[in-house]
Amino acid sequence: MTRRKSADRSSTELRVGADFRFDLGRSRRIGAPEVVLGEGKSPAQLGRLLRALHARGRGALVSRPTPAQRKWLAGAARQGLPVTLLAGGRVARLKGEVSAARASGPVALLAAGTSDVPIAEETRHILEAVGVRVLTAYDVGVAGLHRLFRALRRIERRRPLVYVVYAGREGALPTVVAGLVPAPVVGVPVSTGYGRGGRGEAALLAMLQSCAPIAVVNIDGGVPAALFALQLLEAGRRARAPG
Repeated sequence: MTRRKSADRSSTELRVGADFRFDLGRSRRIGAPEVVLGEGKSPAQLGRLLRALHARGRGALVSRPTPAQRKWLAGAARQGLPVTLLAGGRVARLKGEVSAARASGPVALLAAGTSDVPIAEETRHILEAVGVRVLTAYDVGVAGLHRLFRALRRIERRRPLVYVVYAGREGALPTVVAGLVPAPVVGVPVSTGYGRGGRGEAALLAMLQSCAPIAVVNIDGGVPAALFALQLLEAGRRARAPG
């Protein structure tokens, strides 16, 4: 039994040289797509990873590609590698299977201001890559609550299973939303704001102190917010499954 388990693990591992190992079984275990962090890698290293995955028919998402990596990705796309830059260049997608997730949503994304939209778009593209239906309402922050109420009336008719809410500055929007909607809320503090508590720090602390129940990811955590939303969807699907 031990040898069989070991063989199963090795069969889902893709080694690229001596320094990279892909866990190809992650998507089937937890429904999460393969997300490669661009930061800290050279364009040549990123290229090796993506070409190795493409040779296996596997897709992937690249989070936070650097300017040099974006230039490489654009050139590789012209040469035939099926890769596309999304979310204003904050995410890239390599065509192919990225996840075995079966939950379809919908998930609602609410951004307090237009400065928060790039982080929300990271989440949107990751969710849509695995087939999740996404609803959006942007620029609906607490500076004009009438905008939020209108957006919620429109969105609630679609019965979202998860809300992901983005806010910088004082970070109030996720708490407000969590007090109004009958579904889990994930708060994403965004690195806007200035002076003391700027760069998302005040927003993070405010969300952690929320009097309404919310889960909170790190500052600018569009990717972990997407992955956590996927896990919530999968948990709900399993709970509703017969037997």
